[in-house]
Amino acid sequence: MKRVEEERSSLAWFLTGARGIFSLPAIILMLSFVGFCSLTAQAGIPPEQVVFMTGIVWALPAKVILVSSILSGASVATAFLAVTLSSVRLMPMVAALVPELRTPKTPTWLLLLLSHFIAITAWVFAMERIQQVPRAQRATFFAGFGITLVAANMMLVAVVYRLVADFPPIIAGCLFFLTPVYFLTSIWNSARHRVVYLALGVGLVAGPLFYWLLPEFDILLAGVGGGTLAWFVERSWRSRREAGA
Repeated sequence: MKRVEEERSSLAWFLTGARGIFSLPAIILMLSFVGFCSLTAQAGIPPEQVVFMTGIVWALPAKVILVSSILSGASVATAFLAVTLSSVRLMPMVAALVPELRTPKTPTWLLLLLSHFIAITAWVFAMERIQQVPRAQRATFFAGFGITLVAANMMLVAVVYRLVADFPPIIAGCLFFLTPVYFLTSIWNSARHRVVYLALGVGLVAGPLFYWLLPEFDILLAGVGGGTLAWFVERSWRSRREAGA
């Protein structure tokens, strides 16, 4: 009987996570996927490949980079490198979220599987809610949200692909732009340490500057440079505070 109750509890937490598909982060992401779908339709990428791409190359910016590389005629090695560098930004998110999901009994293969679903939408959603979930059920909760979100976007892409082929580029661009705007405001609102505010501020200033100086590497340089500078400044503040204590 106890085993039945545990399984029922796990199912309940999985469904609780799955209901996150109706949350604001998930809805904005799905609208952004409509814009991405318009981009791929105009690029002539077949719908089955777009659906596959949605499930395998999960982070939306990485998919946009991949499509842009295809359109520019870049080699496979160049596209691979560009997508890899774009996805490196997810590593700190994985490092921050996985310890919140792990228990002494959680198998490593499950954490590796769940890490595939950690993109910024899932990360923001989970970090805002995970403390309210019993630790033993956190992996189940996150699996419910991540799997449902990926599956929903794959189905969305399959359904709307032919409907958005004639979207004006400005509309597709606006839909896609909803995601970074929401992510920025969400991370700012949910930040727990001032180093996060500093990193975001430096990145916002450095982004346009590097776009003007080195447009091929603007996002990479702004992200790495902003985060590194924020870390050094925070470390300096902490050292001075400890020295004065």
